[in-house]
This record gives sequence, C-alpha cells and structure tokens, in this order.
Amino acid sequence: MNIETHPFPPFIPAGAKVLIMGTFPPKPLRWSMDFYYPNKTNDFWKVMGLIFYGDTERFRDNATGGFLRDDIENFLTEKGIALHDTGREVRRLRDNASDKYLEIVTPVPLRELLAEMPDCHTVATTGEKAAGVIAGITGTEIPRMGEMVESPDGLSIWRMPSTSRAYPLSIEKKAAYYSRLFEAVGIIPAGS
Repeated sequence: MNIETHPFPPFIPAGAKVLIMGTFPPKPLRWSMDFYYPNKTNDFWKVMGLIFYGDTERFRDNATGGFLRDDIENFLTEKGIALHDTGREVRRLRDNASDKYLEIVTPVPLRELLAEMPDCHTVATTGEKAAGVIAGITGTEIPRMGEMVESPDGLSIWRMPSTSRAYPLSIEKKAAYYSRLFEAVGIIPAGS
C-alpha cells in the first residue's frame, strides 16, 4: 500500500490562538478546494458558519457547490484559528477516507508546529483518531468528547466531535461542542 504525504501546508495565521487538527484529508477526487475539510459532505465549514454567522451555508460556493476558500482563509485569519492534521504520512488500509482504516505512518511534528505559533496554547482534535495521535505525542490521556486535558507543559488539548457526515450527531450539536472550545480560548464571548 502506498504511503501518502499530507498535501497541504499548515494554515497558521498571525496571532493564532487555537490549532484545530483532523487526521488527514480525503483522496483528491473528494476535494472541492485545495484546503482543509475540502469534502462537500463534511460538516466542518457548516459548523463554523453556524457558530460565527448563524448560517450553515456561509462558506458555500453556490456556483460550484464547494466552498469559498478566500472567505474561509479570511475568517480563520480574523479569528486566529490555525489548521493542520495529525498525520504527516499515512497509509489507507481501504480505499476511502475513514479514520478507522487510516494508518498514521508518521505523525505531524506537533512541537515544531506550535513553535511557529507563540500565542497558541490550545490544540483541538476533530475526532477520536486525531485525539489518539495527539495523546501519543503529548503523553496525555485522550480527553472525553468536548472535554480538555492539560499536558505537563501547559498545553490545553480538547477533543471535539468529528465533522464527518458519517458521525451521527447533528450540526447544531457539533456546533455546541465547538462553541465551548471557542469560548474557552476567548475567540467568542462566553454564553454566545
């Protein structure tokens, strides 16, 4: 089986306060853009639109059905949200994007990544597999969904629900989990 290398560079805006990490992008045939969470059926950008704009379709490109990458990058930069994934190199054990059949060959060098973000002391993972990779790197327990653990060096590590459509949780419930993270980090006011 072929080893795939992560296709996107980390997205690190100046002053990033939180690093959100999935596992690995789907195969390119599923992409609607060359950026994070590119699959049209993934709920990530719907969740972000709902939390920050009250509109699940805020980042949707109506002409293509894909996403508005420029709007997304501007939003992430304005809010101080960095993105990358936990797998630098992976092997797909089946011909799909399921984390269940994804082997992490080489994890991302988390400390090197965080060294580029001096204001970032929070990592949030989108799903169980990503949470397991980060726990392995940091020597922490895997947090329960929606909860946080702290690494010995003071890094706050949150586990968020997967935004895959296959994960059986409504967009509104996923948004509620992510809202608590953004409140804790100070990106949105408490009680928003």
